[in-house]
Amino acid sequence: MTVPATSYADLRALVVNCTLKRSPERSHTQGLIDLSRTTMERQGVQVEVLRAVDLDIATGVWPDMTEHGWESDAWPGVYEKVMAADILTLAGPVWLGDNSSVMKQVIERLYACSSLLNEHGQYAYYGRVGGCLITGNEDGAKHCAMNVLYSLQHLGYTIPPQADAGWVGEAGPGPSYLDEGSGGPQNDFTNRNTTFMTWNQLHLARILKDAGGIPAHGNQRSEWDAGCRFDSDNPEHR
Repeated sequence: MTVPATSYADLRALVVNCTLKRSPERSHTQGLIDLSRTTMERQGVQVEVLRAVDLDIATGVWPDMTEHGWESDAWPGVYEKVMAADILTLAGPVWLGDNSSVMKQVIERLYACSSLLNEHGQYAYYGRVGGCLITGNEDGAKHCAMNVLYSLQHLGYTIPPQADAGWVGEAGPGPSYLDEGSGGPQNDFTNRNTTFMTWNQLHLARILKDAGGIPAHGNQRSEWDAGCRFDSDNPEHR
């Protein structure tokens, strides 16, 4: 097999595990994260994994909730890690056919910072790549992925092809991903999709980093607020 000539060693990735289980309790989602993480690290990518439920992340839609009545908020520190990463993967379980409450909270806090701008006057998350991993022993993985990927692109992330992967067992009570006899770690469909997702994240992050991000024309909030309309019709002058 030919080893890719492209280097990914200058890329950084952040994975946020949105399990409901606090450390050191075993997270089945972490098992799937590790598959993607190993692929990245073999290419020299610096990967950091956070378990959001271990952190004192406040609820709300402002960048720092200590300015809005909360005594403490770990989110500003998480946001620094988000902005330092070329790739962001949100990973979590299915509960009642939907994303976990922790996943929803993380997305809300990402949204809280989405109005901030980068040095080009674009929204802050421009030029970064997103993706998601979903686990569970009930149906709903695709529904969860749709919600996560829509949210990330709406906030400014670029989503590559095949940017989601997941594993769910048989409907009803049963073994979860890492449980003995689940078949999860050996599932070819999940392993293939996780591998494809990870490589597509790497490829797109490489392209965007080499290009200096998304071209800054027609999408600069700072210019729009200053009156520039980028050749679009101005309703007030029709």
